[in-house]
Amino acid sequence: MNAISRPATAPLLLLTSLYIAQGLPYGFFTQALPVLMRENGASLKAISATSLLFLPWALKFLWAPLVDHVGTRRGWIVPLQFTAAIGAALLALIDPAQGFTAVFVAVFLFNALAAMQDVATDGLAVRLLDTQARGLGNGIQVGAYRIGMVLGGGLLLWVYARHGWAAMCLGMSLLLALTCLPVLLHREPAADTGRPPRPPVSTLAAGWLPRLRVKGMAVLLVLVCGYKLGDAMTSSLVGPMLKDGGYSTESIALIKGTFGSIMSIAGAAIGGALAFSLGRRRAVLWCGVAQGLSLLLYVFAAQQIDNAALVWTTCIAEHLFGSMATVALFTLMMDASDPEHASTDYTLLACAVVVSQGIAAFVAAAIGDAFGYVTAFGAGFALSALGCAALVLALDRSRGPSRVENVWLRAPVRAR
Repeated sequence: MNAISRPATAPLLLLTSLYIAQGLPYGFFTQALPVLMRENGASLKAISATSLLFLPWALKFLWAPLVDHVGTRRGWIVPLQFTAAIGAALLALIDPAQGFTAVFVAVFLFNALAAMQDVATDGLAVRLLDTQARGLGNGIQVGAYRIGMVLGGGLLLWVYARHGWAAMCLGMSLLLALTCLPVLLHREPAADTGRPPRPPVSTLAAGWLPRLRVKGMAVLLVLVCGYKLGDAMTSSLVGPMLKDGGYSTESIALIKGTFGSIMSIAGAAIGGALAFSLGRRRAVLWCGVAQGLSLLLYVFAAQQIDNAALVWTTCIAEHLFGSMATVALFTLMMDASDPEHASTDYTLLACAVVVSQGIAAFVAAAIGDAFGYVTAFGAGFALSALGCAALVLALDRSRGPSRVENVWLRAPVRAR
């Protein structure tokens, strides 16, 4: 029993604060901004184009080798955290009523800071958590991120609706500052003197290429894209669908930003428990099946948009099961990461997920504009089912990295 309950409290609290910090601005800019743009008459395609502002998340693998080998992860995280808090306060000086250009610039800069912080945080998590603790750790990762999204996409959107833009920005700044406290208390262990010397910076600039060439890594990268593609397509259209269906901004904040995200937190806890108790294969399979079935509900919700009970049930199910699937997938991605190249390996796979989300948002918007929400949600369900099947079948045939093969079919450790 001791081996199973061993993860120390301090590292888990540290990771919780770091992932909350990432979810705060991301929650507002991904959940609130589309609603505000739709409110001002923007098309679905115009809204989907804002996914380009999240380009730093897709490109963060470029600087991941630097984070792995230059300085400490705390040395990267602390200044990035404080800069984000100051930047949120400066956003209060912007008037979005004059146009969204300044907001878009701010979104891009926030994403650049958050993407750099994320690289250091993910590498720190890989090194802090052993194989058995990774289900719990990724449950915390997704759950804490969702807490940040609840605050950013729910609470801050509500503050905006009630008190305006400046109050919302100052509230975000305060919350980001609070998440800095556990980071300041963290002390990393002394560097391992047995490690090889740091490669030259010129080599680190392309240090992700050798990691991509590791046997099975490129295959896994494609598979993780497919696993979350359908979910990303569907979730990108939910806010605009609710707005078009006559739901108020405050109602959307309540349904999607608050209750939906609360269910995501519950899903993260369940997903972490399943990755811990069922083993990797069964967790990935059953969470993926549940995710796909939850997306199917949106086909019916789009046809009966006035049925509030169905809309609420659908949003709750999608957030719950989608979060479970995300934890199962992220745990697998952590398994595939070499601790000596933790930031680089995990970031490569995480970038694949981000790229798939950007593509999914554009494809879903194009289908939605041309054929309507029902067809777009049907396509999302079909791609989710195909992606889950492809991942499981490929890993059953040992097509992934050797580190994944070592845990894919391993029976879970049982408490004595």
